[in-house]
Amino acid sequence: MKLLWDIAFGMLGRRRRQTLVSVLGVALGVAFFIAIGSVMRGFQTYFINQTIDVAPHITMKDETRTPPAQPAFLAFPDAAVSVNGIKPRDRVRGIRASGDTLAMLEAMPGLAAAPVLTGQALLRYGARDVSASISGIDPVRQARVSNISKDMIAGRIEDLRTAANGIVIGDGLAMRLGLSMGDSFSAISPAGVTLSMKVVGLFRTGIQSLDQSAGYTLLTVNQVLQNRPNVVNRIEMRLADVTQAEPMARLIEGRFANRTESWEESNRNILIVFVIQNAIMYSVTGAILLVAAFGIFNIVSTVVFEKTRDIAIMKSLGFTEGDIQRLFLIQGIAAGFIGAILGCALGAAMIEGLAQVRFGIGTPAGNDRFLLARDWRLYAIGCVFALVSAAVAALMPARRAARLDPVQVIRGAG
Repeated sequence: MKLLWDIAFGMLGRRRRQTLVSVLGVALGVAFFIAIGSVMRGFQTYFINQTIDVAPHITMKDETRTPPAQPAFLAFPDAAVSVNGIKPRDRVRGIRASGDTLAMLEAMPGLAAAPVLTGQALLRYGARDVSASISGIDPVRQARVSNISKDMIAGRIEDLRTAANGIVIGDGLAMRLGLSMGDSFSAISPAGVTLSMKVVGLFRTGIQSLDQSAGYTLLTVNQVLQNRPNVVNRIEMRLADVTQAEPMARLIEGRFANRTESWEESNRNILIVFVIQNAIMYSVTGAILLVAAFGIFNIVSTVVFEKTRDIAIMKSLGFTEGDIQRLFLIQGIAAGFIGAILGCALGAAMIEGLAQVRFGIGTPAGNDRFLLARDWRLYAIGCVFALVSAAVAALMPARRAARLDPVQVIRGAG
């Protein structure tokens, strides 16, 4: 085998310029794959982390996934006449037996839960009216299922207990109303209840839809505001292992019948966009590596053509077809391997170069640069892709070399 390696590298060494071009083609393909993958995966990871930080991993709602069947259908499922358009019975909205449900959820290992009552309210300050979503929470339990505490820019979430009808709102909502810390304003619910609220805290998540239209108050205060005493319409949960959110949500929904959504289900449309982004990235970089593979195909084919007599002599000396095929495969894989190593180094350099770029503008989340993921898996995928492309490119000329008949070659040369 050592002899085959020596011969293979000797053949590549005699065609340094073509070999260098092929190796650089592979290196550029791997480097672009690593750099583009780092940018895309960095953004995706950042978005998912922001979503996981702001939103709960699992949310139970006071509704069912499918509406209940009509009594007529339950009584006569195969009837010839159907009944449609029946007005559903009025029922009190809210999660039934929320206290018992909450206790059973908290008994599950690796799961924290918090009760929430959400509702709309019109916030009035002077001549300004802004509609907002108000969530009534238990600050102690809420701290276990969300990271709202780290997003506070003024006050603390625990300060909700220190003031009568205290509220924590997004800084964007405060700006829309012209509010600051300690100001009082009126909150009017759709039930017609009006409460005087006092700003005890401001938060900034970096998600504009939340910062400009969300507020938190004590659960009991929001129950009074919405005129829904002792009612909870959401239970938010956080897991020790976020990857188990989807199967855990299905398990909880099957047990309690309430619609239960994981963060993956709630953000499915955006996650599908990420899949499309990855497909585009693999297609573009795959095309670059495919062009590089043609360079390897070209150099191995040229060597086979030029070394036809040498191949015939080697076969006459006892080299088998498998040996000849391995000889030229080694050349292709060696070019791919060297290109992959150089590509990894060039890709790392490109990532560090991108890390130095500054956009000169501030974003709500405080980022003014590329969000980069330094993930070893990108290097591994790029190297494997390069080696496979090189092996496939070298396979056809290697098989053609292995099938050469030494007698015909030598006779034709003579």
